Amino acid sequence: MTVLLEIDDLTGGYRDTNVLYNISARIEAGSVLGVFGKNGVGKTTLARLVQGSLVANTGDIRLQGRSLHALPAHARRRLGIGYMPQTSMVFDDLTVRENLSLGSNREEPDRYFRRFPRLAERLDQPAGTMSGGERKILAFVRAMIEDTRVIVLDEPSEGVQPENIDHMAECLKERAAAGGGILLCEQNLSFLTRVSSWCLGLDAGTVVLDKAAEDVSAAELRSILSL
Repeated sequence: MTVLLEIDDLTGGYRDTNVLYNISARIEAGSVLGVFGKNGVGKTTLARLVQGSLVANTGDIRLQGRSLHALPAHARRRLGIGYMPQTSMVFDDLTVRENLSLGSNREEPDRYFRRFPRLAERLDQPAGTMSGGERKILAFVRAMIEDTRVIVLDEPSEGVQPENIDHMAECLKERAAAGGGILLCEQNLSFLTRVSSWCLGLDAGTVVLDKAAEDVSAAELRSILSL
């Protein structure tokens, strides 16, 4: 399989304060890397290091062999790194339609309206007037329609109703099946194990589990969250 993204011995955090230490992983075309752990272990930091709003202190991140280390977030976006942050996911002052029309899109959002009809009903509504879960769905669809090679998702299911989490899972499976790569940072273990090809467990900024998803037991998952 083609390797889309490589994370090589990455150490970084916020300026001189490291949050993650010696993280290595890779995402192949058609796969989902599921990153999990308790709150505060570095999931969001990893997402931001890959996206480019944080800069690693040591190590490297490569997109199809090209180093991203010196590139800012907007340059990484142009090369094909999509990103859905955990918070501030959408532009609150813009309508749903306007949020979905930003940037360079690989497809129209219409097919996602079948799974998330609430968006179609609210196209002309300011995104800031929607519930937190609805804004999450809007940001998720925004990330899915962008012309990207790898999508970085930070806690996409947080605050989202179970039936819509199911729809998110199907969307991610379809994107992977089409050859995309996904980095999923997620607390919802049911969602994470349902869609992931590989699982990376973090604790205290280091990797404590690195296995194919099919080989990870429920006990291992629970034990990492209780560390």
